[in-house]
Amino acid sequence: MSTLDGGADQPLDRTVARRTFLASTAAVSAVAGIAATLPAPASAASGSGKDRPGLDVSNAYAKPRPAAMSDPTELTLAEAAWMIRNRQISPLELVDAYLARIDAFDATYQAFNTVLADAAREAAQAAGRRQRRGPLHGIPLAIKDNYYTQGVPTTANSFLFKDFVPGFDATAVAGLKAAGAIVLGKTQMGPLATTRATTPAGVITTVNAWTPTNPSVNPGGSSTGTATTVAGRMAAAGTGTQTGGSITAPSNAQNLTGLKPTMGRVSLYGIIPLSYTRDHPGPLARDAKDAAIMLTAMAGEDPADPRTQGLPKLPALIDAATPVYTGGRLRLRWNTRIGVLPGYADGSSETAAARRAFLSSMAAIRGVTLVEVPFPDEWDLLTGNDFNNVRLPERSEPFMPYLRSDLRGFGVSLIGWLQGALMGANEYVTGQRAKLLLLERVLDQMFGRCDVVVQTSPTPFDAIGLPEIGFPIGFSAAGEPIGTILGGFPYAEDRLLSVVAAYQTVSDWHWRRPADPPAGRLRAAADRGRISAEEAAEQAQ
Repeated sequence: MSTLDGGADQPLDRTVARRTFLASTAAVSAVAGIAATLPAPASAASGSGKDRPGLDVSNAYAKPRPAAMSDPTELTLAEAAWMIRNRQISPLELVDAYLARIDAFDATYQAFNTVLADAAREAAQAAGRRQRRGPLHGIPLAIKDNYYTQGVPTTANSFLFKDFVPGFDATAVAGLKAAGAIVLGKTQMGPLATTRATTPAGVITTVNAWTPTNPSVNPGGSSTGTATTVAGRMAAAGTGTQTGGSITAPSNAQNLTGLKPTMGRVSLYGIIPLSYTRDHPGPLARDAKDAAIMLTAMAGEDPADPRTQGLPKLPALIDAATPVYTGGRLRLRWNTRIGVLPGYADGSSETAAARRAFLSSMAAIRGVTLVEVPFPDEWDLLTGNDFNNVRLPERSEPFMPYLRSDLRGFGVSLIGWLQGALMGANEYVTGQRAKLLLLERVLDQMFGRCDVVVQTSPTPFDAIGLPEIGFPIGFSAAGEPIGTILGGFPYAEDRLLSVVAAYQTVSDWHWRRPADPPAGRLRAAADRGRISAEEAAEQAQ
């Protein structure tokens, strides 16, 4: 196919040559050793914006549900944008509502590393006086603590960066701010993005917003601080990073919609790295529309990140995340074959039952076709740890000066970093070849039969850079969220958003919010537990 840009009448995945993405992935793997360096705190890089569609479109605003009108923190991002545009609420009122919840409940949630209350209120006051910039104007967000934020500590929740204050914003943060967003604070995360949120020494911090009195319930991956802030209604939306499931997993665990974009869609510049060929910045939000708004502001070409160069133009994601009706009846924006992998909904578990109900709901929507698809050849081998662990040297290489000087700086996650430093070059090269073989087989054997595919684990698509979206499909008898993940073709964020937006039109799981914990209740660290170095290494696999 000759064109890379999707038209309004077709999703972008219909116009992208598979071999083009294979070649791009091979090139990124080849330069990983020279490109995966820590950004120098000199001057900010900024994307050109030429490949980013406009944010201020009619579909970015949603008239609030009556149930959300009594509590500003219950508004989705799109609903809050409608309220601000129509002068029904001011940015300062919205910020104050979220700060009040942070004051009341974050002692229990422990979702924030840093709360920027004064700066957020000042920014909100300025936003109230400034010409409106679009749907993110005056919207309070939570930023994962591995994204650089100018003048604000950026610690990656680690000993190594405990005193680090960058002189510029990460490109993704700069994009959100340029669109008018307000940073409420930096969120807790797994130390250096390797585990669920703990202290660098392994003491559990952030809890799942749905089970705040039971720290043993995993709130997801390393982006759990952001997930808990959004689920606990302490921010409208937030940012995460995914290397091994840390956007989709906390979204599934906390009833959110999290979008991991295609490799290179969002710049890594100004984000403390974990794996150059697998790090994916992206949003955690309440629903598909909010995720689309966030990603539109975050994405774009960046001269400081070669992964972002030469990609297809970003499609109209906000429109894609808007439900479509014909004759008053819901239909998919584009006819879509949803691939169902063997065993996805088998069994008698609550998760299997929720998956069957999800597939049934999707099958009833016009434009959906459910198709059985096989696992690609040698799936278990190519997605197992024999090859999956080759990302570890990418993690260790930029940090070799720290590994040589003081191992204590890596805290509970040390074992994983040492594994990467000790892995042989032959293992690394073999693993990179295996990754490209896996990508080729997924594109040919899986996506030759479907347009999107259900996932039982996010990890394989992390390794090969394909987009994924996690979203809620039910609850267990114990009241814990159940989610699922859809994976897509390269640059198919628009199709993924369209499918989830349609499902969220016929379901209400995403509207449900957890009960508030007892105000001001602070659990002692000893009550929260800790993870061992061995557990940290296992979680980081």
